[in-house]
Formats: sequence, C-alpha cells, structure tokens
Amino acid sequence: MARRFSFGVLGTVVAVGLDQFSKLLVVNNASALSAGYSVLPGFDLVYHRNSGISFGMLSGAPSWALIFLAVCVCLWLIALIARTKERLEAVALGLILGGGLGNAIDRLRVGAVTDFLDIYIGELHWPAFNLADAAIFCGGALLIARPFSRHSRNK
Repeated sequence: MARRFSFGVLGTVVAVGLDQFSKLLVVNNASALSAGYSVLPGFDLVYHRNSGISFGMLSGAPSWALIFLAVCVCLWLIALIARTKERLEAVALGLILGGGLGNAIDRLRVGAVTDFLDIYIGELHWPAFNLADAAIFCGGALLIARPFSRHSRNK
C-alpha cells in the first residue's frame, strides 16, 4: 500500500513542481507574453489570469470559495490515492491532485490562476490553460484508459 501511495505522491509532486516552475517563468516574462508569443502554427504562449475555474466559469465567485472547493476535492483525492490498489490509478489521481494543488496555490498567492498555453486553429482559440490543467486532463485520461491496459485485463 505504501508503495502505491508513493506513486500518487510522485505524480502530485511532479505536477505541482512543473506547474509552479512554468508559471514562475511566465509571470517573470509577462510583459513579453501579454501580446502572445508564437511557438508553432496553432500554438502561442500568452499571459492570462483566470479568476474562475475551467473556461472562466464562476469568475465572479469569491476566491475563498474556490479555494475551499479545491481543498475539499484535494482531500477526497488523497483518500482515493490511499485506497487504490493499482499504481497507474495512483499516478493518475496524483496528477489530478497535483494539478488541483497547483491552481489552488495560484489562488492563494494572487487570487487567480495563471494561464499561458494558447492552442488555436485560425481564429478559433481554445481557452488558455496551464500545466496544472494539463496534469488534470492527463490524470483523467489515464483513469479512463485504465480498464483497457494490459495489467487490468490480466486481473
């Protein structure tokens, strides 16, 4: 059990570390990124602060309420990691937890989440996001793919 929990902790630490480091770089270069910096066709780096949650929803909600919600979800994820019997599930939950913590840290520090990854096709832009959001997505994708893994099929 302790080993599986450590996989969850590893996923959490990697997600939070990469997220906070990348946001530090973005904030330190905010003036250069305010107009956007083209990396590849269809992918820019931008500087944006999001006071809401996904896609700007709940942007009018008080920051303390969103932090409280994040803490509740993080505690639930810790309980799930502690109970899991699979390494892949522990890593996936750890990525989700790390992403949630990364965004909660932003809310605690500055009252909003720093977003900087801008993907688009022509004039159609996906809302800007960050590595914490990507960790949450990847963790969710791993949970969805888990039943199809060779390890799960052999059980």
